[in-house]
Amino acid sequence: MTETAPAITGTKPPRISFEFFPPKSPDMADQLWQTVHALQPLAPDFVSVTYGAGGTTREPTLDTVRRLIAETPMATAAHLTCVGATRDEVRAVVDEFKAVGVRHFVALRGDPQGGVGTRYEPHPGGFENAAALVRGLRDMGDFEVSVSAYPEKHPESADAGADIDMLKRKVDAGATRALTQFFFDNDIFERYLEQVRAAGITIPIVPGIMPIQNLTQLKRFAGMCGASVPEAFDLRFQSTEANPEARASVAADIAAEQIADLSQRGIEEFHIYTMNRAPLTLATLSRLGLYGARDLSGAAA
Repeated sequence: MTETAPAITGTKPPRISFEFFPPKSPDMADQLWQTVHALQPLAPDFVSVTYGAGGTTREPTLDTVRRLIAETPMATAAHLTCVGATRDEVRAVVDEFKAVGVRHFVALRGDPQGGVGTRYEPHPGGFENAAALVRGLRDMGDFEVSVSAYPEKHPESADAGADIDMLKRKVDAGATRALTQFFFDNDIFERYLEQVRAAGITIPIVPGIMPIQNLTQLKRFAGMCGASVPEAFDLRFQSTEANPEARASVAADIAAEQIADLSQRGIEEFHIYTMNRAPLTLATLSRLGLYGARDLSGAAA
């Protein structure tokens, strides 16, 4: 753990939100609900539940969202994609979520059906992109709509300008918040935010924070989604290979330092990718003075 706790600036604690994904097995379900119960006392602004492209996790996502709304006081957002679905099919999904109490969607185009790196083909009877999906959601109800943003640009965007133009189209269609892809270089985020504001986009741009559960896996994932991982992380984790607790401590330090630095730059809201695990999130927030000290056992794989 760092000798000096990172500093959070401002008179109020930062606003936080958490992302979960629907479990694929009974053991994963147990882990998810243990995580939910551990993080609930932090009173997040909201939590979100991911949704597989083409509706591949439709029922598990709906079941998870339904239970979160029924059993916790946390505002719950449902992710929604439009890949491989007609407009009527998307509307049917929205109606299902609305019936269980969802009033906030995270609207995403979704990965191509052939997988990351393959060509995206809009469904001939569907929403052609995330901007169209946002507009469709606005036509379906008075929903809060969050969208994605990419400080290092989406892998399929021609350049940063085209990427920001797509974000502006989503905002013009009615998006109320953007949650970013994870990143680790705060200078990159600050430059991105300056470009976004210069383009006339005024909605909150919320940094996505990814506590590092496993550095090797993270690098592989980052390579697919166009995010960079500082080489300095290799050195910080170098002596922790045989010590899971030390590895988790380094990961919590890195995440806490990133949030503290962003706070000093004026950022007041953070979206944490929990990976359905509580220890690293709790350890990160405890370093920032936002939660009590927690045991790091089992925090990193």
